[in-house]
Parts: sequence; structure tokens; C-alpha cells
Amino acid sequence: MAELKRNVGLFGAASVGIANIIGAGIFVISGVAAGLAGPSVILSFLLAGFIAMMTALSAAELSSFVTETGASYAFTKRAFGRFWSFSVGWFKYFDYMAGGAAVSVGFAAYFTALFGLTGSTPLILVAIGLPLCFTILNMIGVRETVYATSIMVLIKIFALVLLLMVGGFYLTQYFDITSYTPFFPNGFNGTLNGAAIIFFAFLGFNTVSMMSEETKDPEKTIPKALILAFIVTFILYMAIGFLEIGVLNWEQLGTSASPIEDVAMAISNNPVFLDFIAFSALIATGSVLLSSLIGGTRASFAMGRDRVLPQQFDLISHKFQTPYFSVIVGGLIIMILAGAFYNNIDAIASIVNFGSLFTYMFVHLSLLKLRRVEPNIKRGFRVPLYPVLPVIGAMSCVLLMYYLSNNAKIASALWFALGLAVYFIMAQRHKKSKDSLA
Repeated sequence: MAELKRNVGLFGAASVGIANIIGAGIFVISGVAAGLAGPSVILSFLLAGFIAMMTALSAAELSSFVTETGASYAFTKRAFGRFWSFSVGWFKYFDYMAGGAAVSVGFAAYFTALFGLTGSTPLILVAIGLPLCFTILNMIGVRETVYATSIMVLIKIFALVLLLMVGGFYLTQYFDITSYTPFFPNGFNGTLNGAAIIFFAFLGFNTVSMMSEETKDPEKTIPKALILAFIVTFILYMAIGFLEIGVLNWEQLGTSASPIEDVAMAISNNPVFLDFIAFSALIATGSVLLSSLIGGTRASFAMGRDRVLPQQFDLISHKFQTPYFSVIVGGLIIMILAGAFYNNIDAIASIVNFGSLFTYMFVHLSLLKLRRVEPNIKRGFRVPLYPVLPVIGAMSCVLLMYYLSNNAKIASALWFALGLAVYFIMAQRHKKSKDSLA
């Protein structure tokens, strides 16, 4: 069986998670969520974060004893077998590819604005060019990719902390409680709609589990990296949400394609500060794409190894020890989606959220099943308040799926139908292969 090399430690694994979490969600989608929820987007962040936290805890326990690559795919395969694991892997693969396209478009929007480029042609070229460069980097090796990701993480965390410091000083001078009232201008349904879309900002922690097979001592390292990545990003997100509403009108945020940059311009006119925030937005979205390629290609690698996708997906480069076929295909898909949907980042985010919520629901269900059927297996981490948290987590995922747009539900249903066709075609091939060997 094809296996990957263990090169990644705690900081590297946590960095990949943070890199994939902090990106287009906070730098782009937070404005869309504010337009849906109004000032109660702060509560939307809290609700989405709480649901993500419960999923992170379930994934941490599962990762402590299911250490093959694939994350939610591997968990579901062990708990529910081949069909449901394929369904989860199929959705997760699309989420990584579509999510990578979304952040490529986000990167292109910030890049063209920063350098004064106008028109759709520069936007499309940048949106396609970035995944091409990162596909090459992913081909070279996971260690090099993780090093690059770690540097990007440090830059964007520093930028967000700097923004919060300057913004905090601004609020001490100009704080106005009326900015937060009425707190529910669109009712509590608006808050739930905001939570459903802002969940996109918390999706990246699953990438940490995807790297189990390339991580040193994964039974201990992966749970620690998951929790560390989540805590860092949750604190930053809550603070950013409070700052955004305190500085800008929520309706203005709802129409903004670059809410973080707009907040920076509102609190300071220092050109060095503004350029650094704009640069950090490029770094943030770029790092998400880099880690999305890691997660998506490892998902397709695991499915190829299990022969639910063509076996070419599990091919490993002898020189670089990376799943090169999966990397090439994943990079091409991201480039095609980014070029085709360069003007619809919010629509892509909604579709990604549906698939992610579906797979996270199965993370909770897998934990519940494996606690029952494998009670005595050694676990490096255990979810507190079991079974309350995984049960609430699974139900919350269903609730947020309900509050996503109808277009997201229709697109996800079509993707699932295509997946069923792929599954049964591969099942027939597998059966014929076994029969020929008999």
C-alpha cells in the first residue's frame, strides 16, 4: 500500500490548520455575513465557532487513533464503511477544490486592487496563476509547503493582531454603542443565516487531520494541533467581528468585497499600515489556497488508494514523496473553477459550507459509532461531556445546512448525484478486477 513520509511536527501541523482557517472567510465573507445578520454577526461568529469547536473536539479524538490520511473520510470509513466514506470524501474533495477557487478569487481581488489593475482579465489571470504556482510547490514536497505555510501564518496573525491593536485604540476614542443597535435588524433568522455563511471561516481545521500520515507521532500531535489552531483563530475572529461592527455600518459591510481593508482605512490613514494590511490579505488568502491543495490532494489520494477513485490518484513521486497525480488534478480543478466563477465568491462559499457541514456531521456520527463498537481502543484524547457535545454538534450541522441558500442545496444535490454515478462505476470496475483474479 502506498504510504506518505512523516515530516511534520506540532507547529507545522497547527500552522497548516491556521493557514486554512484564516483566509477568505474573515477577509471577504465576514462582510457578507454582516449584511445578513447586522450587528448580531458577533453572535453568528460565536454560534459558528461553537459548532466548529465541537467538530474540532470530535476530530481530535478520532485523529488520536485513526492515523491514516483522509481525516473525515478515514473516520467515516472505519465507522460506516465504503459507501458513506465515499460520500464524505466526495463532498470534502469538492469543498477543498471549490474553497481553493474561492480564495484564489479573493486573492486576485486584493491583488488587483493593491496594484491598481482594472478589468476582468487581470483578475482572471491572477486567480488562475496563483494555484498554478502553488501546485508546483505542492509537487516539490510537503515539508517545503509547510515551511512556506508557517511563514504565511506568522505574517497574517501579526497583521490581524496589529489591526486589533489599532482598532482597539480607535474604539477607545470613538466608541458608539448605537453601532451595535438594533442588534437583530433582520431577526434571529438573520443571525442564523449569518452563522451559516460565516461557517466558511472555520473550515480549515479539518486539514490538520488530513496530514495524519505525514505527521510525527500523530496520536498526540494531531489532537494538540487541532485544538491549538482552533483556539487561536476563534479568539481572533470574535475580536475582528466586534471591531468591524464598531467601526463600519453593517449595511456597508454587507456590500464590501474587502471588509478588513475597509476597516483598516476607517481607523487609520497611515499608508504603511494600510499597505501592510492589504499585503497580509494576500498572504492570508494565498496560504488558504496552499493548505487547501494539501487537504484536497490528500483526500483524493486516500480515495484512490481505496479504489473508490481511479488508482492513479494514489501515485507517489519517487523523488519528492508527494501524491503528484492528485496534486496535478487538484491544481487544474482549482484553476478551472477560479476562472469560471471569478465573480461569484459568496455563491462558492455557500456550496462549500453545505458539503463541509455534511462531512462534519459524519465526524460526530463516526465518534458516536466508534465509541460504541470500539470502546477499549487506546485514545490519546477524549471529548469532554460525551455524548452531549457530539450529539449537539451533529444536530447543529443539520441546522446550519437548513439555513444555507437553496442554490447551495441544489448544487450539492447535483454533486452528490454525480458522486453516486462515480461510486457505482468504480464499484463495478473493482468487482470485475476481483472476478478476473479469481
